[in-house]
Amino acid sequence: MEDPAAPGAGNPPTNGNGNGGGKGKPAAPKGREAFRSQRRESEGSVDCPTLEFEYGDADGHAAELSELYSYTENPEFTTNRRCFEEDFKTQVQGEEWLELEEDAQKAYVMGLLDRLEVVSRERRLKVARAVLYLAQGTFGECDSEVDVLHWSRYNCFLLYQMGTFSAFLELLHMEIDNSQACSSALRKPAISIADSTELRVLLSVLYLMVENIRLERETDSCGWRTARETFRTELSFSTHNQEPFALLLFSMVTKFCSGLAPHFPIKKVLLLLWKVVMFTLGGFEHLQALKVQKRAELGLPPLAEDSIQVVKSMRAASPPSYTLDLGESQLAPLPSKLRGRRGSRRQLLTKQDSLDIYNERDLFKTEEPATEEEEESASDGERTLDGELDLLEQDPLVPPPPSQAPLSAERVAFPKGLPWAPKVRQKDIEHFLEMSRNKFIGFTLGQDTDTLVGLPRPIHESVKTLKQHKYVSIADVQIKNEEELEKCPMSLGEEVVPETPCEILYQGMLYSLPQYMIALLKILLAAAPTSKAKTDSINILADVLPEEMPITVLQSMKLGIDVNRHKEIIVKSISALLLLLLKHFKLNHIYQFEYVSQHLVFANCIPLILKFFNQNILSYITAKNGISVLDYPCCTIQDLPELTTESLEAGDNNQFCWRNLFSCINLLRLLNKLTKWKHSRTMMLVVFKSAPILKRALKVKQAMLQLYVLKLLKIQTKYLGRQWRKSNMKTMSAIYQKVRHRMNDDWAYGNAS
Repeated sequence: MEDPAAPGAGNPPTNGNGNGGGKGKPAAPKGREAFRSQRRESEGSVDCPTLEFEYGDADGHAAELSELYSYTENPEFTTNRRCFEEDFKTQVQGEEWLELEEDAQKAYVMGLLDRLEVVSRERRLKVARAVLYLAQGTFGECDSEVDVLHWSRYNCFLLYQMGTFSAFLELLHMEIDNSQACSSALRKPAISIADSTELRVLLSVLYLMVENIRLERETDSCGWRTARETFRTELSFSTHNQEPFALLLFSMVTKFCSGLAPHFPIKKVLLLLWKVVMFTLGGFEHLQALKVQKRAELGLPPLAEDSIQVVKSMRAASPPSYTLDLGESQLAPLPSKLRGRRGSRRQLLTKQDSLDIYNERDLFKTEEPATEEEEESASDGERTLDGELDLLEQDPLVPPPPSQAPLSAERVAFPKGLPWAPKVRQKDIEHFLEMSRNKFIGFTLGQDTDTLVGLPRPIHESVKTLKQHKYVSIADVQIKNEEELEKCPMSLGEEVVPETPCEILYQGMLYSLPQYMIALLKILLAAAPTSKAKTDSINILADVLPEEMPITVLQSMKLGIDVNRHKEIIVKSISALLLLLLKHFKLNHIYQFEYVSQHLVFANCIPLILKFFNQNILSYITAKNGISVLDYPCCTIQDLPELTTESLEAGDNNQFCWRNLFSCINLLRLLNKLTKWKHSRTMMLVVFKSAPILKRALKVKQAMLQLYVLKLLKIQTKYLGRQWRKSNMKTMSAIYQKVRHRMNDDWAYGNAS
């Protein structure tokens, strides 16, 4: 692994031209000018509008259902309908499904499940398709998309109450263990959706049941609420001597990545796994409620604020503008009036800075241009990431030069207050007292934070202020309990561990946890837009490629959109799954979180996420890889119009792609989880030259994404040197305004050697 020095750390001071002093640097060569011009054209200089994005556990109900299907699968909707109608006519005469009484519907579903118990795979598949048609909402009898979604939910509750989930789970076990299908797929030079037909039907039924039953609505009947809790329990705990359902799906992921089952429809497996974990363990709001409950049980004071609500109320800051050329902005001479008048220049800069601190609306507007050192660090970091992840070379990404926009006094808005209450850890108070005692008394008292004899009055006031903002986390209590158990194992006895769904899942994952993490990251790497195709990489397109490859330009465009959409959905499901697992394990026990985090770091998760962000993030978030007329349920209730090149390129009218912005925020949160309070991992961010990569993500005007980018920049500012901080004062101001303060933290002025 390369170990390039941190940008700015330990380097000699430079003049405005980036030299170590002395004469000015000659004008940049023509090749570099042409390259920068090309960069500006590719990156674009259009200012991004504020994105009206509401972060949550998942997207809207219809969007989450539509992402289950690839556009290549659309003809199968008609196949499912035909299989159902053929079977239904033999059992029920002269009526439609929606006209039947509930008892008649239950009797028909029981008959379907009986007909599943046949030896013939072909007949079994037809019955399974009939069940899938019911789960899809019997769209042939509906007039609108709302009706399709309503009947899909109704039918899924009915199917669950009749025991469909257990029956399909047994069939899934059979298909996973089907060695004939695995060996057949291994022998084929190219795998298509035809190789995973049975698995896709089974997984689709299971996913529709989980997603529809998981969704809570106020109008749900008592029977449905009871069924939901029963289903959650069935998925969470081991039943009939079988492992929890999530572990079965994890085993499918590892089997797919090992190359033993290349025909597995991995997108459906990952979506189902994510939704099962969310359903059984709970989403982000449920996590917050669990955290409040656990703090109360441990006797800890309540949280100062609800982090979800604080983030929702934040405003996005303006991104940097990129118009002037870097070489011109650096080499432009001073105006004649200011030349030789250093005092006037210093006065001007002082007034400018006093305004910039409170310029909340345009925090990055007058960001100084990226130095040449920063440009070089971006390319160095990319080479380091490429070597770390063993990827093919990719096009270098150099941050486009910003402009020096004048600041108008009308835009100055003084902030009313900081969004977060400051926090202080117990070890921060101990460290402060240790330094104070060494300075004023000459000796220390260890962990004693109450004895202040011999210390001056200002130190007393400082300690009082620190204690007022002291924050004891659940993790601190758990670590203290573990230390006490280690000291007195006999007297304290064995710890009683409650059998929660999270604890059961962790116990089941424990023995194969490294393999699970490596498998998820392998798939994430293969789906990342910055990754190039390699012969030895895993094939994640088995459930999107058709049997016959496209022969027209229109078909090729449609398949290209489908493949990109397929990859985006995989990134979305893995990022959300990993974040949910880390947050739940951290709440359950800090050591579980640390163990999972360690294996993610060992599997190169940090450089992988940085590699993902080493692209034009604004283009990724605003990408339109979707064809609205082909999305479920729209495609099931109206005749498909003839697709044209214009309709494929148009996409939808949304300002941004929800799933891509959701994925980016999840990956940033994941990176924060892995690096927080970990010096060695923070240094990985510095070594991989992450600062210019992360700074480019600030171009996206979305408050939550900017917050987690600024957090990642804050933890490494002291290692980037004075020159970096001097060149990025608007970013420093944004960190001050938006990120929580830690008292005694020297992030803004400390210098690390």
